[in-house]
Amino acid sequence: MTSHIPNTPPPGWSRAQVRSATRAVYTAFIGNGFLFASWAARIPQVRDGLRVSPGALGLILLSIAVGSTIATPLSGLVITWLGDSRTVAVMSLTAAAGMATVAVGYTYGIPPVVAGLFLFGFSSGTWDVAMNVQGAAVEQALGRAIMSRFHAGWSIGTVAGAGAGAAMVALGVPVTAHLLVAALLVAATVPIAARRFLPHARAPAHDGTVPAGTVPAGTVHAGTVPAGTVPAGTVHADTVHRDRPAARRSPLRAWTEPRTLVIGVFVLCMAFTEGTSNDWLSLAVIGGYHTAAALGTLTFAVFLAAMTTGRWFGPAFIDRYGRVRMLRVCAATALGGLLLIEAGRVLPAALAGAALLGLGTSLGFPVGISAAADDPRYAPGRVSTAASIGYLAFLAGPPSIGFLADHVGVLRGLSVAGALLIVAFILCPVTAPISPSGQGSDNS
Repeated sequence: MTSHIPNTPPPGWSRAQVRSATRAVYTAFIGNGFLFASWAARIPQVRDGLRVSPGALGLILLSIAVGSTIATPLSGLVITWLGDSRTVAVMSLTAAAGMATVAVGYTYGIPPVVAGLFLFGFSSGTWDVAMNVQGAAVEQALGRAIMSRFHAGWSIGTVAGAGAGAAMVALGVPVTAHLLVAALLVAATVPIAARRFLPHARAPAHDGTVPAGTVPAGTVHAGTVPAGTVPAGTVHADTVHRDRPAARRSPLRAWTEPRTLVIGVFVLCMAFTEGTSNDWLSLAVIGGYHTAAALGTLTFAVFLAAMTTGRWFGPAFIDRYGRVRMLRVCAATALGGLLLIEAGRVLPAALAGAALLGLGTSLGFPVGISAAADDPRYAPGRVSTAASIGYLAFLAGPPSIGFLADHVGVLRGLSVAGALLIVAFILCPVTAPISPSGQGSDNS
């Protein structure tokens, strides 16, 4: 289990600063989810305005994924250059501009919508990585797990955005007015909140070992330390060794690190399960259980509620039992839920399976990102790499399940997620916390 000093502010940062940064990260996550859901809520009206077929709409929506896929591998370079605070501020404004382009442009045809969605996807992808890097920094400053709660905040933002969207549709508010207001709201709140982020931890001027008695700026030392060094679990906010020759490490080097790449595969396995459940669970229950559409939607709602609950309450269990142990429990729980859904013959079994599946998938993605960011010096590159690998699941998931569904049905097609959950269970030990020296510190 990791070493913590709860409720002890790190040197150079007061409790008030850390609390303020925590609220700022919540704002960034909620804003990101709110803007995405605001758009998603108006897709039917945009489709009607463009007068396109479902196939054409799918290609238009793909522009978001293309923008995000291009941005995520590059986000480490952007964050290293700008810092996570400025990156979130700039990219949230850019995402708002992209959404405003969609809001105004959809009445003029497809090209403005594609351009706006691509811009939104590109900026949202970089924004996502940057707020996760800052979330990891806040988590380390607090000395306790909290990353999954930030992801629960994203879910809260999507609920708020979808709810507001439903209200706008019911009231007959035009798409242009609704999306412009949503974009302005995000542009007015997220950049201001980002100013309260903790300082960006940059890579050290050398790649060698750290001399006794010093810790590079912003790093967390989680293990046992020699006499005279910074205490375990604290953060040193001062800059050291500025007189040494600068030899900055490129964030792209994270693509050569076995631990980072394996964490990325772990994140991919968990994200695939989460993403396919989002896309296909309701259809699987409707078709596989021969039940009404409303009950299939109810099963999906149970999954989402369980996942949000797991992300909110999970950190306390991580602090108590350690990352590896909890992730193993989560992978096993998700697999049990999936098997229950596939083997069940009555709707209560599907509902219970959906609850287990939601709880089991809740911690995989956020805790995997935390593991990639264990050493704040290299967090931008490592989080960018792990997220890039993980996000492949959201591109590969829908078509792969769709292909299987054509042959064995949607319910049986979900079995591929079960195979990946077994892989995730095996890979859990790679997420064990490390100190900046690279030594693991999780006894799970």
